Amino acid sequence: MKNVLMLIFMIILMSGCSDTESSKNVSKTFVNSIGMEFTLIPSGSFEMGTGIGTAREYLPHNVTISRNFYLGKFEVTQEQWTKIMGNNPSKFKNDSNPVESVNWYDAKTFIAKLNAFENTTKYRLPTEAEWEYAARATSKDKYSFGDNINELTLYAWYYEGDKSPKKLLQTHPVGQKQPNKWGLYDIHGNVWEWTEDFYSLEYYAKSPAKDPLNRESSFKNITIRGGSWINSADYLRSALRYYKAPTAKEDNLGFRVAFNAQESKK
Repeated sequence: MKNVLMLIFMIILMSGCSDTESSKNVSKTFVNSIGMEFTLIPSGSFEMGTGIGTAREYLPHNVTISRNFYLGKFEVTQEQWTKIMGNNPSKFKNDSNPVESVNWYDAKTFIAKLNAFENTTKYRLPTEAEWEYAARATSKDKYSFGDNINELTLYAWYYEGDKSPKKLLQTHPVGQKQPNKWGLYDIHGNVWEWTEDFYSLEYYAKSPAKDPLNRESSFKNITIRGGSWINSADYLRSALRYYKAPTAKEDNLGFRVAFNAQESKK
């Protein structure tokens, strides 16, 4: 009888574990078969948006990311793209640089082929909410490291006006700057990053507070995040929302890959 009661107690205890608690048993990092490195992003809530930016960002509103997920430590590189796609469309060619000049459909094709290559269905683009949550890494400031614009050069490749020699006006190898608190590199600058969401100016005024994802394709454009090597500091803010047509191919536009934590072993 004593053993039965102990078993019941353990079942109740385990069933009460939160997602954050269960994440303690999940690997903090993951490397896939082609060398893509991922970092664990814990579930939680945050204030999305800002009261000081453009109308696209709205006032801060509470959003919950309900599941742990992995996000690429780096933007997808040209080497990784070539391994899966067999070509390199980038303007600034270097294996270690982020792949660019790829549209949203191209990014989705890469992910589909990566899934097929590893016999899985787990890989995807991050949602816009996941992207901002991961970029902030608990920060409520303009950038993941704070508000001091003088520190931005430590974390990002971006346009600094007269301080940016012409030779620096291009993409750069990933991971050369400092990461944010959750181990994500180039989350500000280098290249804009495609997200899963269709873009709408009004979406976040009516979106659900839990795991929002705008699938309303009638809006036609896709949300991009993070700013790039050709943009000024304001475009690199964690809350800054921008958009492109899904067919857009530009030399400052790439992406990173995500997947849900419970699917890491599939």
